[in-house]
Amino acid sequence: MHRHLVKSALVAGAALAVLSACGTGSGERPSEARGTEAAVPAPPEKKPVKGLPGMPPVLDPEDVYAADRPDKLSPVVKDFPSRVYVPNTESDTVTVIDPKTYEVTETIRVGRQPQHVVPSWDLKTLWVNNNRGHTLTPIDPKTGRAGKDVEVHDPYNLYFTPNGRYAVVMASLDRELVFRDPHTMKVKKTVPVSCYGVNHADFSLDGRYFIVSCEFSGELLKVDTEKMEVVGQQRLPFEGAMPQDVKVSPDGKRFYIADMMAHGMWVLDGDKFTEPTLMPTGKGCHGLYVSRDSREMYVTNRGEGTISVFDFTQGKLTKKWKLPDGGSPDMGGVSADGKVLWLSGRYDAEVYAVDTRTGIQLARIPVGSGPHGLAVYPQPGRYSLGHTGIFR
Repeated sequence: MHRHLVKSALVAGAALAVLSACGTGSGERPSEARGTEAAVPAPPEKKPVKGLPGMPPVLDPEDVYAADRPDKLSPVVKDFPSRVYVPNTESDTVTVIDPKTYEVTETIRVGRQPQHVVPSWDLKTLWVNNNRGHTLTPIDPKTGRAGKDVEVHDPYNLYFTPNGRYAVVMASLDRELVFRDPHTMKVKKTVPVSCYGVNHADFSLDGRYFIVSCEFSGELLKVDTEKMEVVGQQRLPFEGAMPQDVKVSPDGKRFYIADMMAHGMWVLDGDKFTEPTLMPTGKGCHGLYVSRDSREMYVTNRGEGTISVFDFTQGKLTKKWKLPDGGSPDMGGVSADGKVLWLSGRYDAEVYAVDTRTGIQLARIPVGSGPHGLAVYPQPGRYSLGHTGIFR
């Protein structure tokens, strides 16, 4: 009798299991599990980017700034003291500021008319562009000491190809792009251009081309990085245009070019290099700086003392911050932790520190005359493309 009961129980259990597996009920667990799996599809694989030969691999095909996250410092720079280096074009000096105390720690004498302080591709050197002195002054960011000047003609601005093979000098008045050895600065190739006032640039996601602004003739150039040749040129559709800073969008699909006379940013399809459209921001639109989370870009409006905030996802301006007592916000950079935007006050012999969360001015620091392309250093990133700090 006992064995018969056990056998009956086993048969009943098996039958119940079969019914359960069929999912005849409306709330059975197996049915829920299948529904959950269907609601969460596997994320699509990101296609790797075929970059410029010799260029470090693109970390994220959807975010060119993926290496620039807060405090993500390279081992090369992690022990460097945090400083703000301010080139004063009319004082022929570089003012050094401690960003923690907002105090000037040193003033370095350099060559005539320093325009920008530029981190080298390998992150080991800061180059001061002495435009009218026709020299570059190297500064060791570990010690803060300036080295021996290197002769370079008309170095208004300085960039580096993404593979680190060449430095590219923006010889503004010479009307040339000069490709040089990134360490010795010896000339490798000189590219004459027909536009006037080459000054700022940024590279495509794959590093295979870069867009250059020509300030004094209101034009843009597209340059093939590997061939070192101009492959496109166009005049901006605005009478008296004066294009300035250039930045690529995180997804690499658009370039933004500040224009201080059109009072806004030009939005350009870099791949197609078709006619760009203008997005008004404010009087004297000048500098462009991307936030550490790649969501926003800070746009300086030098002619009205304001900073516009552009949202990449929404594709529009969302905020505008006004400096108290006015000012002339020009060039600069974002702190390593992403919390402070540092900007030179071009016509006011001062530097501004602005909270990137609130837009509140944190400090206003007196410096030399004509402060311009200041560099916040060190910053996150694996390598530098130049200017006041374009990192990848």
